[in-house]
Amino acid sequence: MKEIEISREPVELYKILKFAGLVSSGGEAKAVISEGQVLVNGAVETRKAKKIVGGDTIEFMNNKFKILLK
Repeated sequence: MKEIEISREPVELYKILKFAGLVSSGGEAKAVISEGQVLVNGAVETRKAKKIVGGDTIEFMNNKFKILLK
């Protein structure tokens, strides 16, 4: 499992995908989330502004990421 560090919480899900380089833009992040391609803590998440905090896990494109608060 890879790790993504955030410096503050909560952070909106689409911003994490964008700033971690998992997608090329915020628009693409919002699209893949609304299409049900992203799992948060093992469940499909379709809310683009879902608040993510340290300890959460995100799954996208067969990759799993743990969110760590810096």
